[in-house]
Amino acid sequence: MKQTIYTLALLLIAFGCKDKAAESQNQDEAEVTPQTETEMNKDTEIRNEGWIVLFDGTNLDQWRGYLSEEMHPEWTIEGDAMAFTPGEQGGKNIITRDKYTNFELSLEWKISEGGNSGIFWGVFEDEKYPEAYQTGPEIQVLDNQGHPDAKAGNGTHTAGSLYDMIAPKEDVTKPAGEWNHCVIEINHATNYGKVTLNDVLLFSFGVHGDKWDHMVANSKFADWEGFGQYHEGHIGLQDHSDKVWYRNIKVRVLD
Repeated sequence: MKQTIYTLALLLIAFGCKDKAAESQNQDEAEVTPQTETEMNKDTEIRNEGWIVLFDGTNLDQWRGYLSEEMHPEWTIEGDAMAFTPGEQGGKNIITRDKYTNFELSLEWKISEGGNSGIFWGVFEDEKYPEAYQTGPEIQVLDNQGHPDAKAGNGTHTAGSLYDMIAPKEDVTKPAGEWNHCVIEINHATNYGKVTLNDVLLFSFGVHGDKWDHMVANSKFADWEGFGQYHEGHIGLQDHSDKVWYRNIKVRVLD
């Protein structure tokens, strides 16, 4: 009889431990699963819409230095942002590892007080061009309130401008230290480009042909060999010796 009672007690203890283990596993799953599902749904949504993530705050794998196979150490990750901190040497521009021709680029940028930077496209990498801006047209990133460039070039040097060629129709930039959302579309198939800043269409333009050539001819780039001439090229971010941050960078290839 005593043996029977002892056996029953062992069975009850065993079942109790099993139930607690199962309960603990269910709690762990309840804690992990929602976050994992959210991340998976977000990734699926981006893929379904055709977006390619160039930077999501986790790594710099999609980027490298211009004329370098390595990423410049001046570019680091701060929180969810890609940050550039100027060093003793300038010229630490970075470019995407891949090239693009017809695309839509979406990103957010934040500039330091009195700061200057830029976003390039159509960058052709060659030793004869020491700087990315020698071939790649630039959408300006600027503290309009604190940088003297904002008062130059009849608005073609302000934030959101197609640098030295097209001024934004209005200033919709947020102050230094605040995030701005910029969308750039470049499409050589339709000969159409546009720039949107903080949900406002700033301007549209032809990306090649007579109108483009006319704009270049009336800019500081008129005598620059190769400037704006390459339909396929890298997307780039500029070292202008000022602190700047970028985040949520993604690109979508257009047909």
